[in-house]
Amino acid sequence: MHILALTSACISILGAFMVITRRVAVHAVLYLVVTLLALACVLALLGAPFAAALEVIIYAGAIMVLFVFVIMMLNLGKPDRDRETEWLRPRAWVGPAALASILGMELLFGLRTLSGTGITFQITPREVGLSLFGPYVLMVELASFLLLTGLVTAFHIGRHWPGEH
Repeated sequence: MHILALTSACISILGAFMVITRRVAVHAVLYLVVTLLALACVLALLGAPFAAALEVIIYAGAIMVLFVFVIMMLNLGKPDRDRETEWLRPRAWVGPAALASILGMELLFGLRTLSGTGITFQITPREVGLSLFGPYVLMVELASFLLLTGLVTAFHIGRHWPGEH
């Protein structure tokens, strides 16, 4: 299991490096998704399955959808057709796909290893609700407020008034 954690950590570091070195925002978002999935694997291997699930659901899912939405809404740079053909080139997808497949193989190996030990992770929706709206209610509300602020700011920056260039 230590090898899996080290591999996930290395993928996370490599993905984070790729995020900050990409010039195209969508390519950076792809690497950021891989980085967040690798961090979720590290959390799961450290014995925090709930934190890993939240990492996947909230960050790799919802926040990435928000990032892609803002990138599409701002519509910066090239015309749509040129930008879409650049996004669909294989060189843009090979790196994230390779890192994600390594994480997928780790997941399959880890599940196969855990199935023989009899260890199960069982968190009920009631426990999630009690945690989120009990001691962590202020954190949940602050996070939602920050997301709303980011969305309003992106809309304000990206809007175009009629007659403007």
